[in-house]
Amino acid sequence: MSNNVRVAIDVGGTFTDVVKLVPETGELRFEKVPTTPSAPTEGVLAAFGKAEAEPAQVSMFNHGSTLGLNALLTRSGAKIATIATRGFRDVYLLGRTNRVPMYDLTYHKPKALMERYDTFEVTERSLFDGSVATPLDEDEARELAREIGRRGYAAVAICFLHAYVAPAHEARMRDILLEEVPGIEVSVSHELSREYREYERTSTAVLDAYIKPIMRSYLLGLGKELEARDFEGQFLMSRSGGGAMTASMAREQPVNLILSGPAGGVVGAAGFSKLVNRPNLITIDMGGTSLDASLVLDHAPVLYRGAEFEGLPINTPSLYIHTIGAGGGSLGYLDAAGGLQVGPESAGAQPGPAAYGRGGTRPTFTDAALAIGYLGADTPLGGSLTLDAPAAEAALAPIADELGLSTTELARGMVNISNAKITGAVRAITIELGHDPQDFAMLSFGGGGGLVAVDVARELGVPEVIVPPGQGAFSALGMLMADVQHDLSRTLVRPLAELDLEVAEQLYADMEREASALLSAEGFSADAQLFQRGVEVRFLGQEHSVSVGYRAELDDPREAIRADFDEAHERQYGHVLDDPHEVTTLRLAAVGVVDKPDLPRLAHRAAGESYTSGTRVVTLPGDVKAEYALVAREDLLVGDVVEGPAVITEHTATTVMHAGDRLVVGEYGELTITIHSATESKDA
Repeated sequence: MSNNVRVAIDVGGTFTDVVKLVPETGELRFEKVPTTPSAPTEGVLAAFGKAEAEPAQVSMFNHGSTLGLNALLTRSGAKIATIATRGFRDVYLLGRTNRVPMYDLTYHKPKALMERYDTFEVTERSLFDGSVATPLDEDEARELAREIGRRGYAAVAICFLHAYVAPAHEARMRDILLEEVPGIEVSVSHELSREYREYERTSTAVLDAYIKPIMRSYLLGLGKELEARDFEGQFLMSRSGGGAMTASMAREQPVNLILSGPAGGVVGAAGFSKLVNRPNLITIDMGGTSLDASLVLDHAPVLYRGAEFEGLPINTPSLYIHTIGAGGGSLGYLDAAGGLQVGPESAGAQPGPAAYGRGGTRPTFTDAALAIGYLGADTPLGGSLTLDAPAAEAALAPIADELGLSTTELARGMVNISNAKITGAVRAITIELGHDPQDFAMLSFGGGGGLVAVDVARELGVPEVIVPPGQGAFSALGMLMADVQHDLSRTLVRPLAELDLEVAEQLYADMEREASALLSAEGFSADAQLFQRGVEVRFLGQEHSVSVGYRAELDDPREAIRADFDEAHERQYGHVLDDPHEVTTLRLAAVGVVDKPDLPRLAHRAAGESYTSGTRVVTLPGDVKAEYALVAREDLLVGDVVEGPAVITEHTATTVMHAGDRLVVGEYGELTITIHSATESKDA
């Protein structure tokens, strides 16, 4: 067997998805195993086993985990402290004055990650230009370190004033902490973000410290288990910003993993957009607990530099992803007014939907989809989980009886509510941001994406839905397409007209040397290293900036920066101003290029042959029963056409299309569904 096997494993709220690719043979295998929240390493190793991938034969392992995010959601991270410049002890707990949503009378501020008792200060002060106003008082720092040790903190976040330009005091404080409290985890703000704004840097460092012990323990433990099975390949983790990072770097900066859950799918979508020649995509990724919607513009994912977790800023690049609580495990219930609701609460991995037969008794989206015929007991999920239709009906019955509905009417209502919520999520990232959905195709993936995509696309006027191969585990497949990336930055607030090009060149050169050293240490040769310069620009007097490229090849890139910024500002906000332009931050994206896998092509249908199909009864709105064709995706070949209505089943997911919709199978096995719109029905 090949020793060049590629494996990607994406741990979700309900299922853990695994993809195995053998480049030499073209084998592409998709599998699912139940997520094991109490023992995450066991779930990952079970995924290796389900895919029949021996670690000793794996050359590259890409991994995405929600462990850090879950620790934040459940407030089960480490006991942490912060150390600030004297006089700035309360920067973190005070935050910004605009954090509370206006007009929301039901808002409750999320529980803090620490109390004021856990915040400390030390005598030191650097100025914005990097000069030292007050040296670090090392005796005081050492006594403070001892006090932190006595109190039993597991991790400490250090954020000193202006450390983004003068990091020496933070570095020395870390050394003192490690000398006095061996083994304590330390997060320093300048290593995570070299940008101004003290609160945002502090918040990023605090989040990093809060999850660092649990993430370090998990990654070290998983690494040892793999080594015990003779794994010698690259171990990469999915990043919030869309690339990958080595497991060793992830142990040092786990804050980059917090929003990485859905990133693999968006990266995969960007790569897949080139294969199918669709530069602009709306992506919907429906898993067990949530739905993630995002955009691909001109074959590239959209980056966002203002990410937050429950109002806490994360000052690292992230993909722009809109998440709502609408997954396969989303629970149906009656609200205080007696109205039917679905989500955001989920049945999770345990017990899961009632139809899974694991003890669940409350109705979920999956149970509703089974009751109306979108799913069926005749097609096991993941090849092994046979759905229990009577259990699903029993879970739906109490609410149906209370509303005076049949179980299929209630189930249809739950699916419609989920569709409406998902339509709203897609509207938020398209229409509300100035994009016309008709200019996009919709790429649907995740275990539940194919159940809702056609309905959502029709509602918004999206002309076609594309279902990629292995849609149920596509996020894991996307991880195989991610390069290793480091994002570096330097604050430099200057009027654009007064930007000193020599100073800018020196800062970029410094960042490139730092990035090259990191990538070289991670095993990337010079010819596998790419550097992309960028610059943040705003109109004078604005708060937020727009990122554009920095064209170093020009003698004077400032005019190009101005023109690119005006175009980007017009595109994003619908206007430009006559005000002067101002630079705020220089950025560098440093990429270690990973060999991309070639996706296998599907065989063509031989002349005179055709696929076989059965039938399934589906309940439509109004409790109308209709007969749908039942087609196994594994039986389809390139060029096959399926006319709706039909249900397309496969190993990891199901796709539903309706009367008038038309499906064509493409070169890579993708299903391209042309949507029959309501307008076409009227015209006909």
